[in-house]
Amino acid sequence: MESLFFNITDTNYKVTNILDIGSEIVKRVDISNGIVFFQINLKKRAKTIKLKNIDRMLFFGIVQTGELEIRDNLSHKIETISKSKVGLFISSYQDMTISVKKTQDSNIVLIFIADFFLKRYLSYKSYEPIDFIYNSIQKNITLEMISIESVDALTLYIIDNLLSISSRSSMLSIRAEHKILEFIIHRLSLLVIKKSEIDTQSYALANRAKDILTKEYKNPPSIRELAHRCATNETKLKKVFKLVYQSTIRGYIQKLRLEEANLLLKEENLTIKEVANRVGYRHQGYFSKLFFDYYGVYPVSLLKKSF
Repeated sequence: MESLFFNITDTNYKVTNILDIGSEIVKRVDISNGIVFFQINLKKRAKTIKLKNIDRMLFFGIVQTGELEIRDNLSHKIETISKSKVGLFISSYQDMTISVKKTQDSNIVLIFIADFFLKRYLSYKSYEPIDFIYNSIQKNITLEMISIESVDALTLYIIDNLLSISSRSSMLSIRAEHKILEFIIHRLSLLVIKKSEIDTQSYALANRAKDILTKEYKNPPSIRELAHRCATNETKLKKVFKLVYQSTIRGYIQKLRLEEANLLLKEENLTIKEVANRVGYRHQGYFSKLFFDYYGVYPVSLLKKSF
C-alpha cells in the first residue's frame, strides 16, 4: 500500500492533469505533503479514483453538480454525496473507489488532509471539532461519514478562490494552504461535538430548546417563553444551553440566521436585503456587519460566485 501524500519532490506545489479535453478537467493538485485536492469538471462522463493507501486522513467531497459515490472495498460500505452537498469523511487506511456518475454533468472538488497536518492545530480539548476529528482518525476506521450537509455560499466562495490560484502566482503552496485552512475552519465550525461529561438530562433539555429555535429562529420566543416551553427556568436553561452548545441562546439564534443566510446567498435571484429579511433582519447594513463579523467576508462578495 502507498501513501496519497508525499507526492512532491522538486516543488512544494504540484499540478497533475489527469484529463484535459476542452472544458472537461480532472486535475490533481498536491498543495504540500499533507494536502491534496482533485478538481473534477465533466460532461456526462464517468470517472473513478481508486485509493489503496495507509494514510490517516479526513476528506471532503464538495458536489455542486453531479453525484459522487464512495465505496469502501473493505467494509463494503457505500456513501453517496448528491448535488449541492458537502460530505466530510475520515479514514485510518483505505481501499476505496470514488466514482463520478456519467448520467449528468459533474462539478466536484475532493480535498484530502493528512492527520499530521491537523496535528499542528490541536487544542487538546476533546470537544473541539479538530481534536475530535484527529482523535477519531487514530482508530482503525476504513471509512466513516461524519456529516453530509448543504453547500453554502461561503464554501463555494472559498473553493472558487482555491481553484483560481494561478500557477503564475508566487508562494503557491502558502496561498493554497491558507484557503484550505479557511475551508477547514468554516466546515468544522458547523459541527457540534458532544461532551462526555455532560449528563443525558442536560443534553435533552438543550436539544429541546435547540429544536424550537431551529424552527422559529426568524421570530424566536423570548428566553422566558423558551424556558417555559422546555419545562424549566431561565437560569438553568441558559446555563445548560451554554454548556452543550458553547453559545448563549441569543448567540445561537444569530448563528442559525447567518448560516441560513449563507445558504440563501447561493440563490442568484435574491438581493442582500431580501436575504436579510428572510432570516429575520430588517436592516441590511446591520445584517452585513454581523455576517462579516461571523464569516470574515461581506455577503455581497458571496453573490459574485463562479465555482
